[in-house]
Amino acid sequence: MQLRLQGKVAFITGGGTGIGAATAQRLAQEGAKVIVCGRRKEPLEEVVASIEQQGGSAYAMQVDVSDEQGFVAALEATAKEHGSLNILVNNAMAFSYGGIAEMTTQDWHSNFNTSVDGTFWGTRTAIKLMKEKGGSIVNLASICGELGTPMMSGYSAAKAAVINFSRAAAAEGGPDNIRVNVVIPAVVETPATAGMLADEETRRKTDRLIPMGRVGRSEELASAIAFLASDDASYITGACLPVDGGRSAVLITAMD
Repeated sequence: MQLRLQGKVAFITGGGTGIGAATAQRLAQEGAKVIVCGRRKEPLEEVVASIEQQGGSAYAMQVDVSDEQGFVAALEATAKEHGSLNILVNNAMAFSYGGIAEMTTQDWHSNFNTSVDGTFWGTRTAIKLMKEKGGSIVNLASICGELGTPMMSGYSAAKAAVINFSRAAAAEGGPDNIRVNVVIPAVVETPATAGMLADEETRRKTDRLIPMGRVGRSEELASAIAFLASDDASYITGACLPVDGGRSAVLITAMD
């Protein structure tokens, strides 16, 4: 595998499981020094151990991205300890499920604390830390941020905010060679979707919605993130890259 990220320092939120863990593994394989953060210590340590077993360099930081002071401090400490911050992947998210009529204000706000506020705090801090040398910020959105999704209005609104915030951040970061891009998955096989996909009928219907006939794998999202983080994407900023098997490209009118 190419070492496109040799000597780079990468910070990944929500790095203990799913897309975040797969991204940590991929960036480390490409030579980056990886810092994974999340709320739970054990999954983070497992990711670090796995990376180290493969000869990579990784560190765990137990941080709740919805805690502004804690998250900002973790980013600043990373840059100070490792000499720089070159890559930030804002992957952590949280969501509530339910209809609009029954949704409480607290439930509504819970969709934004991590996905939007955390992405803002992380991006703002990274722009300051990357100002002299440039860098790459990759924010994770969702197909729900582009298409209306019943029972997930709060999550959909939050991910839509991430998409357009990232465009504005790209415009501001461009003069300092700070690139900001968005990866947009649809359904991906992760611990968060395991319950839904365990049902055979639901799995079959979900697969039928996707032109490629299957849900995505975390490793496939990690490949796209690694590309945007690398110098292979040196002239790409403000882009929103769907990694969804073609789901967002088609209008589904009926299914059995």
